[in-house]
Amino acid sequence: DHVRLPAWALKTSGASIDRRRTSSSYAWGGSWICRAFGFLCAPNPPDNILQPDMTAGDSWAFRGSKGQVVIRLAARIWPSALTVQHLLESGAAGCSTSSFPRNIAVSGLDEEGKDTPLGTFTYDIGKKDIQVFSLKVPERYNAFKYIKINILNNWGNRKYTCLYRVQVHGK
Repeated sequence: DHVRLPAWALKTSGASIDRRRTSSSYAWGGSWICRAFGFLCAPNPPDNILQPDMTAGDSWAFRGSKGQVVIRLAARIWPSALTVQHLLESGAAGCSTSSFPRNIAVSGLDEEGKDTPLGTFTYDIGKKDIQVFSLKVPERYNAFKYIKINILNNWGNRKYTCLYRVQVHGK
């Protein structure tokens, strides 16, 4: 993936999604194909963003232009960067660039769920598909087991927002 940083948000390493604090998946059920063959249009789970591979159509979509995902990391870390990756090719199976996240806020969560802001940034659809963002490290903070990624808006799609892959880096 060309990012030479340790990735802590991998399902294969034990990371998972806190579904209680994560936005609901978007169901693609509006077309006649989905109504006739519902199993073909079941929503992808948010866990897809924690997979190391990227295949067209394997994104996670949530309803609306804003939402959030909370990742439970396999270990407590001191986060230093976040990578967001998308398929910018035209065949990204339903996820046009208008559905990609635009402005994103990241925070660490303590055991009680209290937020510590770590940064806000913009995923630029005019740049490369893999974008790494440095997180602001407060003077005093603890290592985090949970990272919250809050999508503040997308590039114009009102129905849904797609995420392909997210990586959390740190020590």
